[in-house]
Amino acid sequence: MPLVANTDLPSFGRLQSEGSLVIARDTAETREVRELHIGLLNMMPDKALEATERQFFRLVGESNQIARFYMHPFTLEELQRGREGREHVEKYYRSFEQIQSDRLDALIITGANVVDPALDRQEFWSPLIDVVNWAYGNVTSILCSCLATHALLQFRYGQKRIPLARKCWGVYSHRVRERSHPLVAGMNTRFDIPHSRFNAVTPQQFAEAGLKVLVESDEVGVHLAASDDGLRLVFFQGHPEYDANSLFKEYKREVLRFMGGDAGIYPPFPENYFSLQTRAILAEYRERVVDARNRGRELPPFPEQLISPSLDNTWHDSAESVINNWVGEVYRSTHPG
Repeated sequence: MPLVANTDLPSFGRLQSEGSLVIARDTAETREVRELHIGLLNMMPDKALEATERQFFRLVGESNQIARFYMHPFTLEELQRGREGREHVEKYYRSFEQIQSDRLDALIITGANVVDPALDRQEFWSPLIDVVNWAYGNVTSILCSCLATHALLQFRYGQKRIPLARKCWGVYSHRVRERSHPLVAGMNTRFDIPHSRFNAVTPQQFAEAGLKVLVESDEVGVHLAASDDGLRLVFFQGHPEYDANSLFKEYKREVLRFMGGDAGIYPPFPENYFSLQTRAILAEYRERVVDARNRGRELPPFPEQLISPSLDNTWHDSAESVINNWVGEVYRSTHPG
């Protein structure tokens, strides 16, 4: 069923142009169809703010549940933003106070970019706890992504994430561990999920917290887990919402940081992501960059147009299935009978 464009948020127009079913609010209000209202606490930095909106809006809107979806984005004032990010938030987002007065059925909490690995030293730590504590008693389900998962494992279960020896970065194969669980009903037993993180909560930590591990990778650990009631808290450690080019954009940012002198080493490739041909093109480009820097010459332009057409998305169907199952469980809980 469609997303309802309940505000002038540009992401609705962008999604509609990409083929997603988006209808105007006045059209939605003329028909008696059940609604689901889902909050999105978007903690991503400015450069990823709108892309993250679209990614989660798209997944929700692609659900085949018989309801219309109203999305309610908000953020935390304590997160540092530039002028454009602040203007976007002020124009299109709601405050947490307004969110509290809304009737939300569920809440999605995104990840965030932080430098200090100690989450309880972040300025947003206490406000995030306030949001989660409110939502725990006022919405049917909270779905946490990446850093939000790490934060909840720490302040609700006392399980602190563990720094990794190297960045977990790439696309990895996963298996369903609890095939009878409603969140993975009807899914393939093996599928890909992207990850991008410097820290991890281990399978042992999830078990010690009394959480059910539903999807796991032999290479990078837990992706999907849930609280023992099956719905109240849902945890992603990977990024099933990513677009086909999300890891590529991240790789490009790291290359540009190296070129600008902000990073000491040239970034490695995300694992299991680029084709052999793409890796060859990027390896050659790296040699040209290093040679130009050594000779004090102008750095070559990044070969983005050569790479973008070759990028594959091998995870979207599975991401869509999980979100469809999640939305379905929320729908059944909020619309019994």
